[in-house]
Amino acid sequence: MIHEHSTCSRTTAMVASELYYWHDTLNWCGFFEPSLTCQPREHFENPETKRRLQNLLQASGLWEHLSLIKPHPAEDAVIQMVHPAAHIAHLTSVCASGGGETGQLTPAGPASLDIARLAVGGVVAAVDAVIGGKADNAYVLCRPPGHHALPEMAMGFCLLANAAVGIRHAQRTHGIRRIATIDWDVHHGNGTEAIFLEDPEVLTISLHQDNLFPPASGGIGVRGAEGRNLNIPLPPGSGSGAYREAFDKVVLPALEAFAPDMIFILSGYDASAMDPLGVMMLSSEDFRWMTQQVMQFADLQCAGRIVVTHEGGYSATYVPYCGHAVIEALSGASAQLTDPFDAHIANYGGQALSHDQGAAVERARAAYFD
Repeated sequence: MIHEHSTCSRTTAMVASELYYWHDTLNWCGFFEPSLTCQPREHFENPETKRRLQNLLQASGLWEHLSLIKPHPAEDAVIQMVHPAAHIAHLTSVCASGGGETGQLTPAGPASLDIARLAVGGVVAAVDAVIGGKADNAYVLCRPPGHHALPEMAMGFCLLANAAVGIRHAQRTHGIRRIATIDWDVHHGNGTEAIFLEDPEVLTISLHQDNLFPPASGGIGVRGAEGRNLNIPLPPGSGSGAYREAFDKVVLPALEAFAPDMIFILSGYDASAMDPLGVMMLSSEDFRWMTQQVMQFADLQCAGRIVVTHEGGYSATYVPYCGHAVIEALSGASAQLTDPFDAHIANYGGQALSHDQGAAVERARAAYFD
């Protein structure tokens, strides 16, 4: 049973396609190529996390309260707002040869570039819907993810920088000037940082596990043009207390100081307590809370304009609950869905803010504001 809250119900666009789940990451062992010492199995970035999120949305009834948008492939001219023609040509060559490694730890199958174009096109469609007033906010349930992709290199399971292209589209097509990004994937959003590092009209914020991936990336000393890049590296084991402290002391004050016209959330769920590629301790309620904080700010500052892109998250069991919580918050409709894991995760030792976590947040705050 869905209950819509009359005071906060919104039109949330959902961009999804069965073809997103057909992106082939080959039979790699986790994220390594099979070898005589690495038995073939399944790549971590496989369809199940996102397909099961869609399944849960449909099973709970929330899916019926979303405004569905069919994505269309992005043209080269759109992609080239971020990526040079040489990068597109390289991906074309790899896929045309049957697939393989496209960059750093980023395998692709024969149809993967076509599907990556569809992912970018989905973000562009979400931007058009939100700015055009057809939706209050939007969620793009896309594969492959995008926040590690550099302009000239695929990296970390990401072929094209989906959100970054959407941001350039918002700027150049719709005239939206100041855009903020908030990336709470457990891995540093290095691609987004690199693309906008010299653009003072884009604020890039990344909360991530300290020095997880890419190696030696995501430090607090990288500031960019006019100091518009904000990294918040958190110690391994950080949970609810650390992330809420980071939001209260750093993220929300930075948003207020920047005063964006639109916000992108790069929503990875690998900072959850059940993820195999991170050692953080968030629950679905933490992702809901962070989304609500951004929404409250966006309502006051930028007419609620938010586009969410689905990035990482590798627990097929738990990603659906985290994503469902975010989409519930965006839509203002409640599916009355109980996360069966939430109480267990909330009771994990170390959820409260620790001294070292508080010190890490303070270092990020001081590096940005002082």
